Amino acid sequence: MTFLVTGAAGFVGFHCAKALLDRGETVIGIDNLSSYYSLALKQDRIAVLGSFPGFTFRELDIADADALQSGLRGQRIRRVIHLAAQPGVRYSLTNPQAFIQSNLVGFANMLEFGRSAAELEHMVYASSSSVYGGNTKLPFSEADPVDQPVSLYAATKRADELMSYTYSHLYGLPLTGLRFFTVYGPWGRPDMAVWGFTEAILAGKPIQIFNGGNQRRDFTYIDDIVNGVLSVAEAPAQSGRHRLFNIGNNRPENLMHMIAVLEESLGKVAIKEFLPAQPGDLVETYADIDAIRSEFGFQPRTPIEVGIPNFTRWYRDYTARRGSG
Repeated sequence: MTFLVTGAAGFVGFHCAKALLDRGETVIGIDNLSSYYSLALKQDRIAVLGSFPGFTFRELDIADADALQSGLRGQRIRRVIHLAAQPGVRYSLTNPQAFIQSNLVGFANMLEFGRSAAELEHMVYASSSSVYGGNTKLPFSEADPVDQPVSLYAATKRADELMSYTYSHLYGLPLTGLRFFTVYGPWGRPDMAVWGFTEAILAGKPIQIFNGGNQRRDFTYIDDIVNGVLSVAEAPAQSGRHRLFNIGNNRPENLMHMIAVLEESLGKVAIKEFLPAQPGDLVETYADIDAIRSEFGFQPRTPIEVGIPNFTRWYRDYTARRGSG
């Protein structure tokens, strides 16, 4: 079976593509290799995927409709895992156009591709826990209202969900959205807290802790995310049906506890700089996963006490290899 994975040079896209390749699937990966964070890291991910004979990579931007259609013309794609997007709640405050192009224009282009792909059976796409915005009821449930986004990033992800519903309704396109909750792990993103804190602690630099450390996050380990994404991808929705699921650890952790686990894993105490809350940040995220557990048997198995040491071991090894390369 041929899978298309968009954002294949990204964190979650890389891991999903590798898991598919490990089991012998054919994967076409696309990515625009943006400069939002380290291009070297993205190229290293693609190099790993390129060692598999079943992998083909195409550098293209989903916001370019003509390039997308021509780059995939003639491919008999049956499953799409659409993860290409512009991430970053804080980045959306200063660079809104990047989010409009990738998360709105690019997403609409992917829906149009799906509508024209005759053999496509299912498209799974990434949404975000950020869509819950100003909600105060916990845990966040798919039935909760999501009409108060507090960042442009969140607004674009909610818009994607609405466009997907419409395409399913009008064209019978089987689409499933997954609301990710704070994914971390090896090969992660440098703009995420676990990576940024690790880098700063090892360098003896202060880590910035917003809102006095009064934040809780449903940190979800990458292996658990991948298992959930692939399980959902293999079970297409009925024609004309759009589905949405939370995918998280179902166990929010206090930010200060996460930092303590990180300090223990690194064997070094962080220099802490406490700052006010940042615009667009949520105080707490907490995933109600009853729906995805009931329908797909999804069950996260990795607490941060296991996942963070896995990340720091990978980080030390990766940066040592990059430094000697």
